[in-house]
Amino acid sequence: MKKILAFIDHVYEDLELWYPKLRLEEEGWKVTVAGPQSNVIYTGKHGYPCKSDVDIADVEAVHYDGLLVPGGFAPDKLRRDHNVLSLTRDFDKQGKPIAFICHAGWILISAGILKGRRTTSTVGIKDDMTNAGAEWVDEALVVDGNLISSRTPVDLPLFAKAFVDALKG
Repeated sequence: MKKILAFIDHVYEDLELWYPKLRLEEEGWKVTVAGPQSNVIYTGKHGYPCKSDVDIADVEAVHYDGLLVPGGFAPDKLRRDHNVLSLTRDFDKQGKPIAFICHAGWILISAGILKGRRTTSTVGIKDDMTNAGAEWVDEALVVDGNLISSRTPVDLPLFAKAFVDALKG
C-alpha cells in the first residue's frame, strides 16, 4: 500500500486537498495529513474542516511514497516552518513525487528546489516562481521529473491523475 503525506494549515484550498486525497484513497492508499500540530481541525478557505493526523515535525520523507501540497494561503504560512522545507527537500532528493497546485509553489520556492525546473502555478505567483529560477508555463499540468504541478482547482482532474500515475511508477 502506498503512503502519501499531505500538508495542511488554516486557509488551505479545500478542493486542492480533498479532491486528490479522496482520489488517492480510492486507490486503496493511505493519506496522512500533517499540520503544524496533530489532531487539530484546520479550516479551508471555503470553510471545509480537515483534522491533521500528525505534527509536521514528527514525520520523515523516508516513510512516504509521495507528497501532496495543496494551495490556498496555507502555503504562505507553512513555508516559514523549517520542518516543512526540510521534508520537501527530502522528498525531492529521494526522487519521490511531489504534487503541488496553485499557491503551493511557495513551499517549493522556499525549499529552494525549483531552479531550472519546468513548472506552473496560479498566475498570482508566476513572478515568485520565475524569480526562484523555475521555467514557468501557463499549462493545466506540468510534469518535470518528480514534480507535478497545476494552476487552479479547474485543473484537478489532470493533476490528480498525474499524481496517481507517478505513484504507480
